[in-house]
Amino acid sequence: MPWLTTPAHARWLEAETDRLLDFGRASALPTGGFARQDDAGRPTDGPLELWIACRMTHVYAIGHLLGRPGAAALVDHGLAAITGVFHDDEHGGWFAEVDRDGTPRDTDKAAYPHAFVVLAASSATAAGRPGARALLDQALAVQEQRFWDEAAGMAVEQWDRTFGTLDTYRGVNANMHTVEAYLAAADVTGERVWLDRAVRVVERVVHGFARGNAWRIPEHFDEQWNPDLEYNADEPAHPFRPYGATIGHWFEWARLTLHARAAITAHGDVAPAWMLEDAVALFDAAVREGWAVDGADGFVYTVDWSGAPVVRERMHWVAAEAVAAAAALHAATGEPRFDERYAQWWDYIGSYVLDREGGSWWHELGTDNTVSRTVWAGKADLYHAVQATLVPRLPLTPVIVPALAVGLLD
Repeated sequence: MPWLTTPAHARWLEAETDRLLDFGRASALPTGGFARQDDAGRPTDGPLELWIACRMTHVYAIGHLLGRPGAAALVDHGLAAITGVFHDDEHGGWFAEVDRDGTPRDTDKAAYPHAFVVLAASSATAAGRPGARALLDQALAVQEQRFWDEAAGMAVEQWDRTFGTLDTYRGVNANMHTVEAYLAAADVTGERVWLDRAVRVVERVVHGFARGNAWRIPEHFDEQWNPDLEYNADEPAHPFRPYGATIGHWFEWARLTLHARAAITAHGDVAPAWMLEDAVALFDAAVREGWAVDGADGFVYTVDWSGAPVVRERMHWVAAEAVAAAAALHAATGEPRFDERYAQWWDYIGSYVLDREGGSWWHELGTDNTVSRTVWAGKADLYHAVQATLVPRLPLTPVIVPALAVGLLD
């Protein structure tokens, strides 16, 4: 029986959503913000990170819209940190990291966490939380003034604190999450410009960079958007900017392409044929070059430009994005093969990735599918895992939280 149309499987997904949300509650610090969590769920020491605060705000907006008591307070807790300790009142924008006493540790203004500010604010706005819409308007103004490059049709990467000096590096990872954020903002605000910009980024990355490079998406570029294929060759397992091509991002881009395609159609326009074709091709390439390529189940983290594995550890977020992409492609095509992969990969997650005793998901496994910590220690946040439990139960448009807000959960 196909899992994606089975009510009993939907009930299992709902239970897993709740299990994850319960685990993450302990990450909320009494002094403000959210911490990473260790294997047992205890908050870890270290600075407060903007991307963590935003992702946790987003997932508890999901919890609130699912009717989970106490989730609204955690959304408000996150909003207070984003508008408070993380905000640069002097120069605008948000600090990527601050010490627990509020002292900025990383003062550069980077596209990656700023995209998550837009996502968190969009989700909190959809959830009806006080102050969220004002934060969203502020975050979108920063996108407009600082990060969106109209000529390139892409987001720039990183400024100094004053927004006076722009780094020459350009990155696809930050643009991927900018697409996600813009799609959410378009749904929440009703402003078509954010959808149009998301589509421009998708077209350049997926229909351009990916299609032109055998679907192995280059991640790192110079300021003219020339790929730097040897970037971080001496640090291949970097958690945010690894060398080579990142398998999980192929799945993520495939799914985002389908969300954008569905949004175009919902506006009464005809989506280009390449959007579905390229999403399928990216998915198939990720399976071909990422899944069980070294003799054991699981997805390798990265491959080189010939498709050979580089970092073979299995990251939880890659498996999460794989099942989400399979669900999205099944929704877009109805093809049984996507349901088959979906079931296969949930079986893998259930066998190896879920931590049934400590809670949440193991964030990294070795090539033998036992717990590993070469790239990630502990359990940083819930974002990928929670979304993997919801994408199969929602339409492709609106995106996750706006869809929940208008009652589209099956």
